[in-house]
Amino acid sequence: MSERSIKPYDKPAGGWDSLKRSWQALRDEGVLTIGAGTMLRTNKVDGFDCPGCAWPDRNPNSTFEFCENGVKAVAAEITAHRVTREIFAMHTVSELAAHDDIWLEAQGRLTEPMRYDAASDRYVPIEWDAAFALIAQHLQALASPDQAAFYTSGRTSNEAAFLYQLFVREFGTNNLPDCSNLCHEASGVALTEQIGSGKGSVTLEDFEHADAIFVFGQNPGTNHPRMLGELRAAAKRGCRIVAVNPLRERGLERFAHPQSPRDMLTGSSTEIASRYFQPRIGGDLAMLIGICKLLIEADAIDHDFLNAHTLGLAELSASVRSSEWSEIEADSGLSRADIEAAAAIYRDSRATIFCWGMGITQHRRGVATIQMLMNLLLLRGNIGRPGAGPCPVRGHSNVQGDRTMGIYEKPTAEFLDRLGAEFDFAPPRAPGHDVVAAISAMHRGDIQVFIAMGGNFAAATPDTALTQAALRRCALTVHVSTKLNRSHLVHGREALILPCLGRTEVDRQASGAQSVSVEDSMSMVHLSSGMKAPASGHLLSEPAIVARMAAAALPQSRTPWLALIEDYDRIRARIARVIPGFEDFNARVRQPGGFHLAHPARQRQFPNAQAKALLLPHALIVDRGEQAQNPQLLQLMTLRSHDQYNTTIYGLDDRYRGVRGLRRVCFISSEDLARLGFKAGALVDLVSVWHDGERRVCGFTLVEYAIPAGCVASYYPETNPLVPLDHVAERAGTPASKSIPVRLVASAGDVRAS
Repeated sequence: MSERSIKPYDKPAGGWDSLKRSWQALRDEGVLTIGAGTMLRTNKVDGFDCPGCAWPDRNPNSTFEFCENGVKAVAAEITAHRVTREIFAMHTVSELAAHDDIWLEAQGRLTEPMRYDAASDRYVPIEWDAAFALIAQHLQALASPDQAAFYTSGRTSNEAAFLYQLFVREFGTNNLPDCSNLCHEASGVALTEQIGSGKGSVTLEDFEHADAIFVFGQNPGTNHPRMLGELRAAAKRGCRIVAVNPLRERGLERFAHPQSPRDMLTGSSTEIASRYFQPRIGGDLAMLIGICKLLIEADAIDHDFLNAHTLGLAELSASVRSSEWSEIEADSGLSRADIEAAAAIYRDSRATIFCWGMGITQHRRGVATIQMLMNLLLLRGNIGRPGAGPCPVRGHSNVQGDRTMGIYEKPTAEFLDRLGAEFDFAPPRAPGHDVVAAISAMHRGDIQVFIAMGGNFAAATPDTALTQAALRRCALTVHVSTKLNRSHLVHGREALILPCLGRTEVDRQASGAQSVSVEDSMSMVHLSSGMKAPASGHLLSEPAIVARMAAAALPQSRTPWLALIEDYDRIRARIARVIPGFEDFNARVRQPGGFHLAHPARQRQFPNAQAKALLLPHALIVDRGEQAQNPQLLQLMTLRSHDQYNTTIYGLDDRYRGVRGLRRVCFISSEDLARLGFKAGALVDLVSVWHDGERRVCGFTLVEYAIPAGCVASYYPETNPLVPLDHVAERAGTPASKSIPVRLVASAGDVRAS
């Protein structure tokens, strides 16, 4: 356990501290010797895809194609520690639930399927066939297929995801909530409407040709560390990098590349952001409106591109011209001079990439903000040219691929037509539930069976108390997992834990060792092949679990479920006939590095209803509601620590923000500390106030930090209880976890500064 301390970090991101933490991760998991060899097969042509983030591979033939957080993810998977039936026999579920998430993670890999026994409040072993029979029994007993929900995590392979959505639709529902509903759904909604595709259009090669790269609401130093290598290379050749983030993040300031001998031996580092703007939380939209206003009023726009490829310039122009600078400055938290400086960098760039993360998507107006980002790109023709375009940076390593494979609660008619024709059934047409709707349905009792393909649903979702109560109202909950997590302990009346192979492990089926495929954030599809012996002889692959579950639950199905998993080429052959862009899938994916899924916008083609890119105006709504009337209210954004990947918590340190040994912290400006009468180090409770009452989380240490006045930040999942289920992004349904009005209350026993 780390010693508790709060001290500003004065080194660049990366460097020797990154190597040291990587070594510690391998040591703590008991795999120091074998771990080094395993890492050398990470993200290689003949190796496995990192189970961490979705950043693409620069050179799959290089020796080192991984980062510190990739080491943590791989170490956690190849750990020497095991969760055996003896551990479950020693602890009731209630006792396990009393432990924190770090302890649960540290117990290691699950080794055999387990069933919840209510009489003893313990998980007990169950044979695989019996587990699948129990699932079939519950599914077949439902009054309607819509009484089941099937969640998907972003780590699920293309092959498993395709089989999973096929199983769910043959069962008769489109209830396919997934982790995209929690993170980048706003990106998909915004981009699909505007340019006809929900994906970014750039590739890694574009980073070599950009004159400017804007990074909005993203912290690559923690969430996508390999991205820093691209930003470092761009900065070194003179590309202007502009960071737009309420917090000062070390990875966007300076970076020492751990794979650069010069950086490591000389102590040198590279300045990443040439300009760093800190809008108030949620102020990005106003900033973007201000930049649009400046460009349009100065006529610094690409009329030839706009006339040939877009619609809506007149409406956008009228909207931004009517915006008042006093409102733009107040809502953005930036001065007009700051916005003019950002606009000048963009105006003077011949090719610009806009990157963004969940700091943009998890807002009530996330869709509007992304569409204003696209408006800006379109105004200067920054799409369909080298070095330019939108780049939403996804999280988990196949979250984009899962959506491509059909994991979506609102499938298109065209997709359903092709799926039904290929597998000779009539897919359901009614839209299903996304995550928020599924939780509500479980809470009402309308969903009785919940099956999760990976993830940690109970910890990843908002409104923790309501979500946990909803899961407990289910007749059956099922989790396909590699390691023990909080969701296993928040169970239905009956529950199963089904342990699966990880990315690093050999997946042997009837025809021999198998590979699966994944799609990264830039639409590259490539193979992933495990190399290690499985953690237990009782593990099944994700495709095998799905196929055997489907075979048990759908005895009349015409799909040859068990034959498909004998050789995953058979699954890929079916994918090739259903999903556009995957023609000749088996041959193309075996090319070194895989293949790129064509993005129409790269050829300036926009497959929406209008066949043109749309410029869509979004007016400012300068109404801060209760916060404007109550100066005690602050705007809270949730975020990850550096020793965290999504809901997986590896340790208690947040190195780049200077926090060691604790997680219940609240980052706050010096101005707000003085204004509210607190001192750094004070213990406070965070209280959010909503239409249905107050929510409170207790015992947070105040950390003075470079963040705009009126704004605070803290880690999830500890702050998830503050977010009501209906506080979501407009039109996307993504929990708006980056915009939570809170007040600070001194914790019991703490003394406020006078």
